[in-house]
Amino acid sequence: MRWRRSRPVVAVVAVVAVVAALAGWRWWHNRPPYGPEALALRSSLTFVTYQEAQAALGAQVHAPAANDGDQLVLGRVSWQAPPKPLDGGWFAIFLIDKRNDRRPGVFGLSAPRPQALSIGSHGAENRIPERYPWLRGAGDVPVGDGTWRGSGNRVGVFDEAASPLTFVARFPHLEAPDQETLVATAPVAMSDLLLALAYLGPDGQVYWAQRLSG
Repeated sequence: MRWRRSRPVVAVVAVVAVVAALAGWRWWHNRPPYGPEALALRSSLTFVTYQEAQAALGAQVHAPAANDGDQLVLGRVSWQAPPKPLDGGWFAIFLIDKRNDRRPGVFGLSAPRPQALSIGSHGAENRIPERYPWLRGAGDVPVGDGTWRGSGNRVGVFDEAASPLTFVARFPHLEAPDQETLVATAPVAMSDLLLALAYLGPDGQVYWAQRLSG
């Protein structure tokens, strides 16, 4: 009888141990290997002509074509070698029009390791605004009737040695952009732009996000 009465106590202790172990694993799993200060991040943004954009990207990369009314933004982001390699994680660089949380759709990229770069998005990046409300444009945006869609692209960096990174983003001029326009458009002022870098882990953990400008 004593043994039977002790079984609920043993079960409770086992559950508590499992919960504690899970909480400890989750803390360890989501803990950043290092903070943004370890990278000594540097960045700049400027409006450029097509000729200036092409010169900045180099002969091996085609700058985005610009029609009448379009705007090109030249961005540079650099960092020092981090304490640990990305190992399946990535840096996500966001250029966002703060007025509507839209991102450009077209980029030209140049870096020491161009094969380590991507243009697009990842589902895990939708969790960034949950922790960093100022970075709402990192995730999908509302387009009416309760519908959310991806807005433009970001630059993904999958090798920490891909620094310095140079990009040119195109902001197209549209005659009548509306809520369902899913990319950032011209005209845009430098004060409208937000540049940020987020660090995500190999399982899509959002380690941190750092505002670079805007």
